[in-house]
Amino acid sequence: MTEGGAKTLPWQSCTIEDIVQQTPSIKSVFLRLREPFAHIAGQHVDVRLTAPDGYSAMRSYSIASATISSPIIELAIERLPDGEVSSFFHDVAAIGDEIELRGPLGGHFLWPDPAPAPAPAVDAVLLIGAGSGLAPLMAMIRQRRTQSPAVPTALLLSARTIKDVLFSDELHATATGDAAFVLALAITREEPVRASDFGRRIDGVMVQDVVARLHRKPSHVFVCGSNGFVNIATEGALLVGLDASIIKTERYGG
Repeated sequence: MTEGGAKTLPWQSCTIEDIVQQTPSIKSVFLRLREPFAHIAGQHVDVRLTAPDGYSAMRSYSIASATISSPIIELAIERLPDGEVSSFFHDVAAIGDEIELRGPLGGHFLWPDPAPAPAPAVDAVLLIGAGSGLAPLMAMIRQRRTQSPAVPTALLLSARTIKDVLFSDELHATATGDAAFVLALAITREEPVRASDFGRRIDGVMVQDVVARLHRKPSHVFVCGSNGFVNIATEGALLVGLDASIIKTERYGG
């Protein structure tokens, strides 16, 4: 069987290993796979829930885990208004529950592999995200840490408040200990704590500021969030002269 010319991956049963409240609206759900797989940072899985009466609902979630050999993957699931699947994970799901999953899926929104010589190396990477849109970008940050730590990388992350910054401790620790990693927060509903952060929504001037901190023009740009956010962030990247061909986007519904 194929979907869009590609082989359809089979569904498998997995078990909820742990659930961690990361922010007021986002939980990390750790799933133990019955059939472990290798994934690339930026890929996602489909999750399917089926009610006793046969009704089913399916949603796609980016994998936040590092690309290491492990039977457990992490999903960052944000509570969405009237979201059937997200409400289940926030209000009903418990450790030990079984759900259906298939993946890894996606071949476009992927962390760039180091190119073999004499191809040009990855100059720098710009990541722009909001809310749970950080999930695939976090997988990229984690993969970079273990496989390509020398690649200059900047993350521009939008959040309503400091408490809404997903993976905050890990991000700040990375920024503190890694001179090639730049973290800039755009806090939209309160004053930022750090002088290097911003107290407004993402715009072109902000993107230009963060690109300048890389000290070189990025060769790859990844943007992930809601439809409206992706449009604004992408426009900001184009306004500062970044070529559309290097910008890859992923949009979350709801």
